[in-house]
Amino acid sequence: MPSAIVAGGDPTRPPKETAMPDTPPADVQAKTVLELKNIEVIYNHVILVLKGVSLNMTKGGVTVLLGSNGAGKTTTLKSISGLLASERGAVTKGQILYKGQCTSDLDPADLVRMGVVQVMEGRHCFEHLTVEENLLTGAYTRSLSKAELNADLERVYAYFPRLKERRKSQAGYTSGGEQQMCAIGRALMSKPETILLDEPSMGLAPQLVEQIFEIVKSVNEQEGVTFLLAEQNTNMALRFAHYGYILESGRVVMGGPAAELRENPDVREFYLGMSDRGRKSFRDVRSYRRRKRWLS
Repeated sequence: MPSAIVAGGDPTRPPKETAMPDTPPADVQAKTVLELKNIEVIYNHVILVLKGVSLNMTKGGVTVLLGSNGAGKTTTLKSISGLLASERGAVTKGQILYKGQCTSDLDPADLVRMGVVQVMEGRHCFEHLTVEENLLTGAYTRSLSKAELNADLERVYAYFPRLKERRKSQAGYTSGGEQQMCAIGRALMSKPETILLDEPSMGLAPQLVEQIFEIVKSVNEQEGVTFLLAEQNTNMALRFAHYGYILESGRVVMGGPAAELRENPDVREFYLGMSDRGRKSFRDVRSYRRRKRWLS
């Protein structure tokens, strides 16, 4: 992937070891903005995917859902954003509360107006539209003057300088990294309070992954946007998150502050590939020498 994609980046320089603070600012720690209470999700009236998932998100924080492919991360996000019905899925038990209001009777457009936006896995853009036209679709639900719309565009371009350079390019002909930036920028155009970000690192070069997480950090700190990320890159996610949950087979098996999860021996061994003796080899990780405590 061309190095020019990373705005202001040096392809010969290793990524910086920056991270989010371990807890959100003190004034937002206590306020729960999103709560899942023992939810179960079934697809096609048969396939049970989520089995009693409960989690809490604090306002202004960055929470990450970790787990392997198929653990239920994407289904959890779609449960919140109301997108399950398009895939013949439904929340059959439990409650999802956003700012104390049950969202079970709301459709995705209602949730966007409430400030909840999901950035889908796979960098979904309108390929036949230009980058700027894609961004403008994000403001569709808002009544803005031309001046306000231009101001919001410039705000997004400040986070993504590369998008400003490519604003007249057809989105389908931009790189994977640029499409991911476009998808996140489009979400920001709706002025969300909460962004559900699904697998932002998928298919991207390490430098681009670093840049995407740095932008998430900047948006969170500067605008107070709450983030819930579903991510397989455990090491990167725990560097930038305040709090995390680990899902396996549709269940939450562990949760806690990101700093504690980073030091947890189970997380280090089974998700970071490390143990008390240092980094483990592929053969050691594959053989699972120590049984996961939550399975015993």
